[in-house]
Amino acid sequence: MLLAAAGVAASFLVKSPAQVALDTDAPPPGVITARVEHRLLTDSVILRGTVTAGQSVLVNPTGAGNEGGRPVTTRMPIRMGGRVNAGQVVLEVSGRPVFVLKGSLPAYRDISPGTVGKDVKQLQQALSMLGHSYGSDGLGTFGAGTKRALNSFYDSIGYKPIPSNSESADQLEAAEDGVVAAERALEDAKDALGQNASTPDGDLHKNAGRAGEDLAKARRQLAKLRDSSGPMLPAAEVVYVREFPAQVTQVSTSVGAAVANTALTLSSGELVVHGYLQNYQKDLVRAGQKAHVLSESSGDDVEATVVSVGNTRLASGKGQDADSGNGDAGTPEQTGGYLMVVRPNQAIASSLTGQDVRVTVEAASTVAKALVVPVSAISSSADGKSVVTVVEDSGAQRRVVVKASTSGDGFIAVSPSAGETLREGDEVVVGADRGDTTGEDGK
Repeated sequence: MLLAAAGVAASFLVKSPAQVALDTDAPPPGVITARVEHRLLTDSVILRGTVTAGQSVLVNPTGAGNEGGRPVTTRMPIRMGGRVNAGQVVLEVSGRPVFVLKGSLPAYRDISPGTVGKDVKQLQQALSMLGHSYGSDGLGTFGAGTKRALNSFYDSIGYKPIPSNSESADQLEAAEDGVVAAERALEDAKDALGQNASTPDGDLHKNAGRAGEDLAKARRQLAKLRDSSGPMLPAAEVVYVREFPAQVTQVSTSVGAAVANTALTLSSGELVVHGYLQNYQKDLVRAGQKAHVLSESSGDDVEATVVSVGNTRLASGKGQDADSGNGDAGTPEQTGGYLMVVRPNQAIASSLTGQDVRVTVEAASTVAKALVVPVSAISSSADGKSVVTVVEDSGAQRRVVVKASTSGDGFIAVSPSAGETLREGDEVVVGADRGDTTGEDGK
């Protein structure tokens, strides 16, 4: 059983009769000693952990369906714990869909025809994976092919896309009429010039030239409007997830409720377990060690492997020695620790996401050999320092100030303070030999 740091510290304050006798410089009637060893300190590390998904995505559709009124949840096609696939609608807000696509870049702006960027490239690739080709458009450029792909996708989920410009239809019609009028004006100018071909007329040539320029300008204007018109993708209607399938792990809205903040939380990717090691545990755990993950709520017990151990102590985190019996070890936020990531060797139920579990790292050991003594060899001096008492061959006793670190299996790793000497093979006091303890009445 591991000893919590607070528990070990408490044991330092409890002195045996032998240690009391040593404090008075009076030799004890007899002492029990143990040999200082130089070896790996091994034990199983037990702590609490949390099942965590590789990615957690917050769905905040506060702008979806907002046309002057407040956004309201009008349909919930998926429930808590539901499986989510790419292209699926997970929420409807004020009659508008909120759907998920594959990608790692968050939606941070509305995308409309003519837009260029990495977010457009991500959209094109996500639509293509769902069977909606973006044609000959360059990757990252929202052109005619991307328009067709987006229109096709919205049609597949049963919605019409929002136009990039609410006035674009009227503007397009006007531009098309302008091109037709310019074409007719050029045709009339050419006819007039042809009818007077035998009689040169500078004005007729000038009129034909101007009609040609007007037609070119009208065509450019029409092309520009066509390029900029069409469907748009509002940032509020799309959520990008790195891996599928995903799962709904939290629902914070209901049909008829106003959407103010996060409506849903999606989790995706491989499930791992995060635990936080304390100082006295960190040196015992390394990447590659075997572990077990136990969910007391479901009874699931799976083999796992330690993936990584952080080098920096975090100010907050979860985890304390499950068997320490230390009721005042503090809340996870108070304890903090070194982040340990454990990966189950087989897939675990997605329903465990966010649950508190028990993690046991098997046969954990210090990285290198260390001087170790029984925990009972440690006592506390008047100034609060940790000490061990060495018994020399002559029977003389010598106190050595030490720094205690990793503990396990009833032993603790120590290192002598500057100027102190402690060697492998030294005998240290671990208790007092009281001999016959019968009282005067023979009991």
